[in-house]
Amino acid sequence: QVQLVESGGGLVQPGGSLGLSCAAPRSIGSINVMAWHRQAPGKGRELVALISGDGYTRYADSVKGRFTISRDNAKKTVYLQMNSLKPEDTAVYYCHISDWGARNYWGQGTQVTVSL
Repeated sequence: QVQLVESGGGLVQPGGSLGLSCAAPRSIGSINVMAWHRQAPGKGRELVALISGDGYTRYADSVKGRFTISRDNAKKTVYLQMNSLKPEDTAVYYCHISDWGARNYWGQGTQVTVSL
């Protein structure tokens, strides 16, 4: 099973910043959409941000202006820069990639905790 490799989670104080990254293995072909989702305790998984192959981006209303998604196609890597973090951003963050064959791949999840 193809596994995406996530990194960058951790503990940060409110108002702080964290960066996440997710690298896809070479076995994944042409990548279409790359995205980050999150799941807070007791809640369903929600889309945080996505970026298409031509650079179109979309963000959840709750993170607009604070989070930035970007990608490096040569490295098959997607990034999420999170600024002005709030306690309600606490969640497990999952990387998600879709290729042009409509196959979907997920990361194992990385914990982000925003707390004093």
